[in-house]
Amino acid sequence: MLNIIRKRNPFAQKLPSPQAVERTYWRKFYGQAGRRWTLRFFLLFCFLALFSDFLANQKPIYCELEELETGERHQFSPILYDYAVGLGFSNWEIKWKRLNWYAPDEKQWQYHGVIFPPISYSAEQVDLRNPLVGPRDEQALIGYMQPHYLGTDPLGRDLAAGLLHGCRTALLVGLVAMSIAALIGILLGALAGYYGDDRLYWKRAYFLAFFFGLFAFCFLAFVWGAYPLGELLRSGNFLKAGFYLTLLGILLAAISTLLGWGLGQLPFLSVKKRLPLDLAVMRFIELINSIPVLLLILAILPLIKDSSIYTVMVLIGLLSWTGIAKFIRAEMLRIRALPYIEAARALGYRELSIIWRQALPNALPPVLIALAFGMAAAVLTESFLSFINVGLPPEQVSWGSLLRSARDAGISAWWLALFPGLAIFFTLSIFNLLGEGINKTLDPKEV
Repeated sequence: MLNIIRKRNPFAQKLPSPQAVERTYWRKFYGQAGRRWTLRFFLLFCFLALFSDFLANQKPIYCELEELETGERHQFSPILYDYAVGLGFSNWEIKWKRLNWYAPDEKQWQYHGVIFPPISYSAEQVDLRNPLVGPRDEQALIGYMQPHYLGTDPLGRDLAAGLLHGCRTALLVGLVAMSIAALIGILLGALAGYYGDDRLYWKRAYFLAFFFGLFAFCFLAFVWGAYPLGELLRSGNFLKAGFYLTLLGILLAAISTLLGWGLGQLPFLSVKKRLPLDLAVMRFIELINSIPVLLLILAILPLIKDSSIYTVMVLIGLLSWTGIAKFIRAEMLRIRALPYIEAARALGYRELSIIWRQALPNALPPVLIALAFGMAAAVLTESFLSFINVGLPPEQVSWGSLLRSARDAGISAWWLALFPGLAIFFTLSIFNLLGEGINKTLDPKEV
């Protein structure tokens, strides 16, 4: 038997594993002090947003309360119980709804142990004893009430609690809006960049089927079914409206595909024609960019009857995908000409499989830059809409609504303008510095 010994080529270079590449990028990002502190402040911002209910709330984190009439003791966490009530798993009894957690009636209740949050006020709670008081003004406090550390607005709502809950609103707007924008931008940008204007061919039958499906969708959604769909949109129920439109789109797509396959059996309609996908997507992007996003949102929101923060998120996401699509398109135009894509195509892999498994993963890193800057733009847009009292309900507290109350209260209420303004400034700075750090990390010229 011949023992064949395979000698290692000393000139061959071992390619680094994906895990090694990720560790290299992480060291490059975390090795710079400015980027390191930016990431820490971003994590702190996420912590304040996620645990704002445990940091600012009028209900205790934990309490042991005795009912004097019956002698029964209750040990529970009112904040966690409030979560259960909000999810529909339980309900507050009448006695708990009437209970003043700060100063319970000494003839009916007695605390044997209680732990309140650092800020013992909710964002929407109104303190009629202390309307429009400054951080150093005298305040009327009873029981377990803590001072309003940053003052109150004209309605008596605590400013510090409003700032903490505003962190959650800002984070939700940034994440949800940019998730929607990323989904649309990556899809259209990847298809436009990979296929271009000369790689996608359709049969004439599929062209006819596509326009038939598009016309049927517009007619059934906005003409025949305009009244129920309009009621859903005006009421702000985007979940039901989206489910209705998605179900209708899937049904018509299936019908159009079967129609295109049937018509494709005819000789005249079986001829393939080039589809200029890149040109169509770029013209659509130019159309969206020709109208300012803020102006378009201001035109749409008054048409919605019961708008909410989720309405603002969806609108910002639907109008902010163009930058991400341009990033993905530019990367796909570069990647589609690389040798490994040509090799995958020569081996007979399907085009969609090449896009999903080979091209798209290598085109995604630059999108992180656009997402970071896009989150900053989304937060700024939401703050402006809240400031002019458009989109959000009046009772919901955000940084923009706090700035609006500062405008109504006048220059004497300086704390209402200073602290929310600083919160917006630092949040936008964090997102912008994070995007700049990611950009420099992905740049091969930067050391």
